[in-house]
Amino acid sequence: MYGFLFRPKWLLFHAVVVAGIVAMVFAGFWQLQRLDERKAFNERVVERSQSEPVDLRSVLARIDDGSLTQDAAEWLPVVIQGTYLPDQVLEFNNSQGGRAGDNVLTAMVTDDGDTVVVNRGFVPLGIDVPAAPEVEVEGLGYVRLTEVRDRGGMTDADDGEPLTEIRRIDLPRLAEQFPGEVAPVYVQLIAAEPEIVAGDPEPVVLPELSNGPHLSYAIQWFVFAFAVVVGWVLAVKRSLATRLKAAAAERTVEDHR
Repeated sequence: MYGFLFRPKWLLFHAVVVAGIVAMVFAGFWQLQRLDERKAFNERVVERSQSEPVDLRSVLARIDDGSLTQDAAEWLPVVIQGTYLPDQVLEFNNSQGGRAGDNVLTAMVTDDGDTVVVNRGFVPLGIDVPAAPEVEVEGLGYVRLTEVRDRGGMTDADDGEPLTEIRRIDLPRLAEQFPGEVAPVYVQLIAAEPEIVAGDPEPVVLPELSNGPHLSYAIQWFVFAFAVVVGWVLAVKRSLATRLKAAAAERTVEDHR
């Protein structure tokens, strides 16, 4: 009665169904993994960003001696003092508050003579980029890590000329055009003295700390997998019913002979 299930066409159908179910279940668990990663990221950002600010010099010293990794330092609030260099670089293709624009990157020479890249903030498109203050600045910001090119991402020009625009905050690339030894992390500015006023770059906001759609996506994938199982069962039952009906009709014809 069930021999038809082992015919080549049905075996191919079974293989497609199994492959689809495996792929959907895998996608569901992958979304759950993404959810766990998102929750861990949110907790890390909240915990570190709300800690007491420390001097950037102490963070750099601990990174240098190996007692603190760069990953563990990210999002720590730090205080930095120094003077901005006049040349600025725009990290383009950004958005904030529903507006497209650029982030303004300025190198600061600290009181110790180190060079630190500072993301002064966001400037909407069409707005002139304000010059950096020419006086000594005391800033408060978050430690951030250098950004790397994603697979398939475009690269920035490398013709030996200083960059005025950049796709990502690539510290090794920026270090080529700034004097001195450039710190291995940069600072995302929150506040400063002299005070940030209207017309200055707007401090970049923290990333959205939501769990995202990963849970709903996972549920959808599991529902899709279940629907495929139900579809397979219905297809088998329908084919079986059709064959039983045909067999019954054939017996009826033979009985009438």
